[in-house]
Amino acid sequence: MPKPYSQDLRERVVGAVAAGKSRHAAAAQFKVSASSAIRWVQRWQASGAVAAKPTGGSTSPLEKHESELLAVASEQPDLTLDEFCAVLGERKIATSRVSVCRFFSRHKLSFKKKFCTPANKSAPRWPKRASAGGRTSQALIRLA
Repeated sequence: MPKPYSQDLRERVVGAVAAGKSRHAAAAQFKVSASSAIRWVQRWQASGAVAAKPTGGSTSPLEKHESELLAVASEQPDLTLDEFCAVLGERKIATSRVSVCRFFSRHKLSFKKKFCTPANKSAPRWPKRASAGGRTSQALIRLA
């Protein structure tokens, strides 16, 4: 998305219209579109401000439950994203795997994937061949 026009340019266009020029003439003088000049003047007449409106950004509904999600993550760091969704579903927080993943990413949390730990040094390291004593786990860690 392009950057908004400068505050100074907006004020000069509105000032020219306030001084008696038409909106189209002021737009041509400052080399902006007539529709922009018309919107700036309308906004100035309605609210007295010509500043650009804030752009971008939306907040996730999960941010309202930030402390609860981080508490679950610290209590049970080995939960998968699907398990986090199930825990949140039990607490009546509607969510999806993607939104939980993005939430953790924004809060600098990541899953640390560990290799299978063999029961002993001679046991295979792969999950399909690991012995009964072998284990796999993922831990949620805070990124620096």
